[in-house]
Amino acid sequence: MNNLLAFSGDAFVAAFFLYCFGFIFYVIAVAGRRWSNRDPQQHLKRWGRIAFVVSTLGLAAHLTFFFTRWIGASHIPTSNMYEFMSFLGMAIMIAFTVIFAIYRTTLLGMFALPLTIIIITYAAVFPQEVQPLIPALDSIWLYIHVTTAALGEAFFAVGFAAGLMYLLRVIDFKDRSKGARRQQRWAEFSLYVIVVVVAFIVTVFAFRGADYQAEFLQETLSIDNRGQEVTSSDTVEYNMPPIVKPYNSDVVQMDSFLGMTQPLLETPSWMEGVDAARKLNTVLWSIITGSLLYGLLRLVLRRPLGAALHPLMEGIDPDDLDEITYRSIAIGFPIFTLGALIFAMIWAEIAWSRFWGWDPKEVWALITWLYYSAYLHLRLSRGWQGQRSAWLAVIGFVVVMFTLIGVNLVIAGLHSYAGV
Repeated sequence: MNNLLAFSGDAFVAAFFLYCFGFIFYVIAVAGRRWSNRDPQQHLKRWGRIAFVVSTLGLAAHLTFFFTRWIGASHIPTSNMYEFMSFLGMAIMIAFTVIFAIYRTTLLGMFALPLTIIIITYAAVFPQEVQPLIPALDSIWLYIHVTTAALGEAFFAVGFAAGLMYLLRVIDFKDRSKGARRQQRWAEFSLYVIVVVVAFIVTVFAFRGADYQAEFLQETLSIDNRGQEVTSSDTVEYNMPPIVKPYNSDVVQMDSFLGMTQPLLETPSWMEGVDAARKLNTVLWSIITGSLLYGLLRLVLRRPLGAALHPLMEGIDPDDLDEITYRSIAIGFPIFTLGALIFAMIWAEIAWSRFWGWDPKEVWALITWLYYSAYLHLRLSRGWQGQRSAWLAVIGFVVVMFTLIGVNLVIAGLHSYAGV
């Protein structure tokens, strides 16, 4: 089994590199048509076909990883954050392949592939060892609930990519009017957030590669059932230089970084939980490195990222992008409804003897469902199309990602085991 799991890991790495090459070929297909000596459409078609073949090979390698890990672990690999985010990345590629087969829009690959790459790279941040299933997860409903919910979210992700493309296509980055400048700022902010996420992943791997370590001893004061004060001590380990240390803690050991041998700040006392300070520290590092990376890109491009991407959208019919956005969400919505609500409630009744319990993950799954219900209602009944529809698709995927990541890693609840 160890050899099979090792082969599974190699397949995951192969999928990652094939996705990266596929993305590069999509960029060549879209951006290179301007400098092609041949007919631009022929250039787009030729390189687009190559990109699709390479990305499909990446999907085949990803499927190989999924099934070989399933066999090696003796359970479906969707039980923790590494496995689930890996599966979500694979599901996005499946959703992209379905949408591409319908619309044949090569440019969509230039946005869907990076999304997949970011998600599976984020998955690699988490521990990759096979973990035994806890009793609550040892059920056939793990197979049904998680896979269908993730597939629905994958179609939402493709809708997000198409919606962002639509905005970059129709927003006039040369217009100086008040309304246009507001649209430009929000589109640029969306790209900035993506850069921050990329910077977070790069920062994690950079400090992990440098084997950075810091350790703190935190004392916590609490009141027991008899009304007496009880002091407890917890060890908090950092893998990034501590901009903020845990509240009421002392340094046990801290590697030097750029001359910094002591934390700069202390986490506020109202941020409770042994991991609160570490999470705040990670957020601060993500914003700092993301801002630096964004500034570097602006310096190299000498203009906003949205303005740099806008010319690549020339020749793309915005109505096609609007239709792809809607169709992706329309396909994903019933799948998500089955997986995240109906199947989840059946499993909750079996596991916890209740269909609904206001657990944070359940609440945010419902919020996500209500949000996309509102999207479809506004689209079909109110005629919301174009920019309004695209913004709803972009914001909706932010809600999805908070449901997947924010709830698991920030809010404590019955689903917190998924963050292990």
